[in-house]
Amino acid sequence: MPQSDMPTMRSKRLGSELRRLRVAMGLKVSQVAELLECGQPKISQIENGKRGIRQIDLTLLLDKYDVTDEKYRQSLKQLARDVHKVDWWSSQGPLIHDTLRDYLTLESDSELVRGYEPTVIPGLVQTEAYMRHLFTVVQPTERVDALVDARMKRKELLDQHPGFRFCVVVDQLALHRIPGSSEQVVEQLRHLIEAGQRPNVTLQVLPLKAQLPADQYVPFCLFTLRGEASIDVAWLEHTTGGTLLEQRHDVQNYAQVWAALTAAALPPSDSRSYIHGLVKEVRP
Repeated sequence: MPQSDMPTMRSKRLGSELRRLRVAMGLKVSQVAELLECGQPKISQIENGKRGIRQIDLTLLLDKYDVTDEKYRQSLKQLARDVHKVDWWSSQGPLIHDTLRDYLTLESDSELVRGYEPTVIPGLVQTEAYMRHLFTVVQPTERVDALVDARMKRKELLDQHPGFRFCVVVDQLALHRIPGSSEQVVEQLRHLIEAGQRPNVTLQVLPLKAQLPADQYVPFCLFTLRGEASIDVAWLEHTTGGTLLEQRHDVQNYAQVWAALTAAALPPSDSRSYIHGLVKEVRP
């Protein structure tokens, strides 16, 4: 991958982790540059995710940083190799914006995705009609087909990636805000029921009567990234983009919120029964 194509989500994750390790050892950029026999700008570019790193240089750094956990070392080395990986969305050009590329990378690199959605059906369990309506409302016409195609491609994770798991809590209100004709609403509801029956999908409905603090009603995702030593990160999506949280205390806070949400939500079987009831109400 050319340096001009960076930073990517993977190179930023790797650089952030290498910076954290360097700071923890109390080393300056100049000291690391001396070890690798390079200029300080190169070290800064690596830590900022603007360039990759050779395996031999990464090994030298991990040794210098006293990283002895072999699983952790192998995870970082794999991440360094994946910096140059060409993903299916790489060919989409400007139709796929940077924030979406970052999200797709996290999703693709994960073995477990846990998410909460208060207002919309999560992308991995949307029907094509549902997602097309969402995009048509907010996107230029020329982008809609590409975005729909990308989201449909994402759904292949559920079928074609062994070991991938998707757990989601959907607010009850989102089930009552499905746009389109009654046939399209029923199609989406039935699709949720079918998705919830998959062995790698856990779907729960959060009822209106659930008693939770107001700050726990924001949409977020927790990604458990694949690797010998799995890493959890949190992703917050907002109107103008998305924010990645990697600090342990931030991720732990959202893990606690996730535990509270799943405890307050209906169990998976009861959630499917509730959606079955909605189908009977809406069916034309």
